[in-house]
Formats: sequence, structure tokens, C-alpha cells
Amino acid sequence: LWCIALVPVGRGGLVALFFFQFQGISENSPKELSKVIRYICYMARYQLNQKKFFNSTEAGMLEAALKRYLYSSEQRDALLILFALRTGARAQELLNIECNDFDFDSCTVLIRGIKRSNDREIPLPDWLMKAMQSHLKRVEGKPFDISYQRLNQIWLYWRPFPKNFHALRHTFAMELYLRTRDIKLVQIALGHRNIQNTMIYLDYVYSRNELRRILF
Repeated sequence: LWCIALVPVGRGGLVALFFFQFQGISENSPKELSKVIRYICYMARYQLNQKKFFNSTEAGMLEAALKRYLYSSEQRDALLILFALRTGARAQELLNIECNDFDFDSCTVLIRGIKRSNDREIPLPDWLMKAMQSHLKRVEGKPFDISYQRLNQIWLYWRPFPKNFHALRHTFAMELYLRTRDIKLVQIALGHRNIQNTMIYLDYVYSRNELRRILF
């Protein structure tokens, strides 16, 4: 039995997986074949590692450094990175934020999902919302009215370690999972429709902790 499965990997990539002559699977058992394909798709899922997020020490250093610029001429850039760190929003989701997406009474921001993600409201600390209020008094239109290319330039200037901007989203998710051990909550906070996309955080923490327990 021959078949081809196209498995999504990374950002928009596809890998063709070829299957043939599965033991115990015949042309008359499509359900069994479907199970095998789903399993291999699961195994081909995006993998997390320590180069793709900031640990708690690194994240703390970054936040402390950015706080010093919240009421300076660098306010917008500092807010942009802090909002990424504190909301887990994707780069384009941050750029899409409108002024009316903020609820200053409840200290939340509405993140409008892209890539078929769900919208979600994320609570934020009072000090960050006050800084945003200050910023909004000085701008017209969107709080982060810049291009995606400019965002990357800002990040290259500010980043303390050679990790990409998306590492801030992974950092938010990892910290939330480590605090709560609630993978469903992480799924909601990230806007994932399929919890399989969120399982990378559980997989990473589980494998790391189990290997440490066994080896040491």
C-alpha cells in the first residue's frame, strides 16, 4: 500500500512523507492508515528548545531594562517589546492592536487572532497599562503604527540575546505553563484553536524534567 502525506512543518513548509506496506494495514483498513498518518503528523510537529525562548532570568533582565524607558523618547519601542512579553501576541497581532482594544478599567487588551487563531483578552499589570495610557496621549491611530520590517529592526536593536521576536511568545507561554501546569489555559491565552499546537510546551517541560529525574 503506497500513499503520500503532506505534513506542515515550520512556517508554511510542507514535507512529503511516503508510506508503503505497513504491517497489518491493508487497502481495506483506511482507519488504521489514518491513525498512522495522524501519529506521524504529530511527531513532525514543531519542536521547542532553549534557543527559542527566554528563561526566567533572561526574561527578568529584559523586562527590567525596558521598564527604564517607559517614560522616555523610547517609550513606544519599550512598550512594543513588553506587550509581546506580557501577552504572547504574535508580531502582526501587536501591530494590529487598535486604541479601542484596551480596557483600562479592567486592565486588559484584546488581541485579535491571525492565522485562524482565536481572539482573546489578556490581563496586564497596572504599571504597563499606565505607561500605555501615557503613550496613547502622544500618538494618533494605532499604538504601534509601524511596519513589520521596522518591528524587526527595533527588536534587533533591543534584544539582549540572539533570539528572534517570536521567542517572546514562547516565553510568555512557557512561564504561564510553568506557573499553572494548565495546558488548556495556555491554549486559550495563545489563541490556538487546536490544542496540539500548544502541546509543545508540555512536551518540552515533561521531557526535560523526566530526563533530569532519570539521569541525575
